[in-house]
Amino acid sequence: MTRRILVVGATGHLGRRTAARAADAGWTVVGTYFTAAGAAAAERLDVRDPVAVRELLHRVRPDVVVHAAAGRDDWRVIADGAAHVALAAVAVGARLVHLSSDALFSGREVHYDESALPDPVYRYGAAKAAAETAVRAIDPGAAVVRTSLILGDGTGMHEVLTHDLIAGRVEGMLFTDQIRRPVHTDDLADAVLELADNGYRGVLNVAGADAISRYDLGVLVARRDGLDPALIPAGTIADRGLPMPTDVRLRTERAAALLRTRLRGAREFLAVPLVR
Repeated sequence: MTRRILVVGATGHLGRRTAARAADAGWTVVGTYFTAAGAAAAERLDVRDPVAVRELLHRVRPDVVVHAAAGRDDWRVIADGAAHVALAAVAVGARLVHLSSDALFSGREVHYDESALPDPVYRYGAAKAAAETAVRAIDPGAAVVRTSLILGDGTGMHEVLTHDLIAGRVEGMLFTDQIRRPVHTDDLADAVLELADNGYRGVLNVAGADAISRYDLGVLVARRDGLDPALIPAGTIADRGLPMPTDVRLRTERAAALLRTRLRGAREFLAVPLVR
């Protein structure tokens, strides 16, 4: 029997890829959107509305819910929305895979495994930490995926920002002291779909193999896309005195042992030209 998966946030970068790869794998996919419908997103949903979330899940009756909705500046979307989705998933007996972030760490410890407790230093990280807390309290059986920068198909935020900075369409810079372990969107989507099926409970770090600065990541994007890396403005968080994490590296030994999906490093996947 074909299983049904609900992708909350199916018009977002990761949500689109997860929905597409789920369909390719034989799932019946239902996707949600908020502002604009997409190919896999036919159901409008405002995750800030608990009644709407509950009614949708009762109507769709998914076997699995992937919560990938974004809302970088909206606490109610990130934190409250996660709680609403978790409550509704439990009510219909659906498996929940919740997407979290390395933004909930300060960077003081640099290396973070699944047992690390959040210590956010800015609002977005605090909202992601609150979302995790709610999900784990409501549904201890949920898989909570902590991940990092998501890119690789040309539409990731870091890829778009790199192009915009080189073209002079936006002001800003890429930081040489902001270190992450970026992951390819396809690898992350495949890992999420594995977790939809394997019953893993609790936090799992899913990030790429390479630790790299956001500036050096931009250089790789520029070289892949035939742009001049010398045009990328560079700077440091330290010099600008910004309240942001610097070096945050998710440890992924557990994911490597658990998942079939190989989590490639940015230096590997950004060496391959894009096929458009």
